[in-house]
Amino acid sequence: MKKFFKTISNIWKIEELRKRIIFTLGMILVFRFGSHVLLPGVDREILEAATGSGNSADIFGLINNFTGGAFSRASVLALGIMPYITASIIIQLLGFGVPYFQRLQQKEGESGRKKLTQITRALTIAVTIVQGSAYLGFIKGAGAIDPNLSQAIFFTANIIILSTGTIFAMWLGERITDRGIGNGISLLIMIGIIAALPGAFIAEFGLKINNLLIFVLELALFFAIVMASVLIIQAVRRIPLQYAKRMVGRAGAQMPASNVRDYLPVKVNAAGVMPIIFAQALMFLPAQLATMGGGTGAQSSKLVQTLSDPFSLPSSILAFILVVVFTYFYTALTVNPKSHADFLKRQNAFIPGIKPGQATADFIDTITSRVTLPGSIFLGIITILPALANKLMDINQAFALFFGGTSLLILVGVALDTMQQINSYLIMRKYDGLIKSGKVMGRTGMQVGNTM
Repeated sequence: MKKFFKTISNIWKIEELRKRIIFTLGMILVFRFGSHVLLPGVDREILEAATGSGNSADIFGLINNFTGGAFSRASVLALGIMPYITASIIIQLLGFGVPYFQRLQQKEGESGRKKLTQITRALTIAVTIVQGSAYLGFIKGAGAIDPNLSQAIFFTANIIILSTGTIFAMWLGERITDRGIGNGISLLIMIGIIAALPGAFIAEFGLKINNLLIFVLELALFFAIVMASVLIIQAVRRIPLQYAKRMVGRAGAQMPASNVRDYLPVKVNAAGVMPIIFAQALMFLPAQLATMGGGTGAQSSKLVQTLSDPFSLPSSILAFILVVVFTYFYTALTVNPKSHADFLKRQNAFIPGIKPGQATADFIDTITSRVTLPGSIFLGIITILPALANKLMDINQAFALFFGGTSLLILVGVALDTMQQINSYLIMRKYDGLIKSGKVMGRTGMQVGNTM
């Protein structure tokens, strides 16, 4: 504990880091304040009554979880940063198949990244208009609109307000990245998720008040799952590399340059949280189509309801399969063995026992496929852990959501990235890092740790 307080003191001694942390906390407070400002013309009591009995893990519950409750409160930040995330995913997917976006991502450097940023922002507005219209339609269906207000005025004004709120949230995230401790967009999502944790924790404690041993076991299990997630996020398969000997010095007195040991890291979980997001979007699609189509009978409605309930057995099995499939799919899109092989060739590096060129690309592809298997299985298990926690341990749904899925992986990933940022400041100022030994590795794969 003494070392912990010493580390906190060291963090506060670094003026630049102290200013960045204070700035970040200020931006987070502004973001949380905005999530409580009500949209004009909405009756909050009627909306809460209409959504209070809903499934906390349906599509609306998940969005509400990511926005820190702003979605169910119909605040000006009800959509939060989610339209920006949707637009970013669309641009990223376009970069895999559309040559124009490929050139912007890979060949045009800083100017290409600026163009992509502008396109992403424009697409964010379009996505916000679509999602905002659907959200306002949801509010209308709940009967939570002031009857004295013109619906045309209500929809027009609130579409503008929701779009402004999303752009403002995006601006806050960019400011945190530039002037705060970094990872602004991810940090806002994490804050939205973690805002629901105290309420879920208190609700579970109230249910287990007469059996505190079970509650303690649940906390121990939660801690173990978090530690396992940290290990998998940081896990890499190291492919050893060698560099061709380079001769230095004048002719007749040439000596081989020192041979530095190096390796090519292949992440066990290269796809991150994206497979779970894709699988959940696909799982909720039938419910959205049924809602727009008005339903097609009792049996179809029952099937749609079963698939849309993450805590049902058929839904869990299907979600596990989809996550494994999407993990391989997304890894194949993001990891390019041919590009790695070409880069190693240009660097005059090679894998021992493997010929440069196509043989190296095939070898990297084989290794990637093998390490992706345990990573995909882990993601599949993480996806269905909330259902297992709810059914096997009788944990309430709100608290069970933190036992896996996107919520857990985002919390762990952003926490690792933030630790990485703070640790780098401490190491640069010759202080002890956040950990005394080992390394802190964020989702980017960069390693930061004590070198002493």
